[in-house]
Amino acid sequence: MDIKEKTLEKLLLKEEVVTQNEIVLFNDDVNTFDHVIDTLIAVCEHTPEQAEQCAILVHYKGKCTVKTGVYDDLKPRCSMLLEAGLSAEIV
Repeated sequence: MDIKEKTLEKLLLKEEVVTQNEIVLFNDDVNTFDHVIDTLIAVCEHTPEQAEQCAILVHYKGKCTVKTGVYDDLKPRCSMLLEAGLSAEIV
């Protein structure tokens, strides 16, 4: 084994696996489209178009992934969605 192969082997071993989680928003019969859209813009940093598309998907499909990322970033966002009266969970 030459030096080049040993270096490549060390690099492959150091590769970090980043786990992506998702916030899934669920449909309910309580919140208005405007409230859901405004909340997604504020909490998940969606554009108005993204938020509207997610609200429509949630309404017709029952659920939609609204944000992906590392757990530590998603936890406070999910808490804010719940505090706003939306139904969401991290998966």
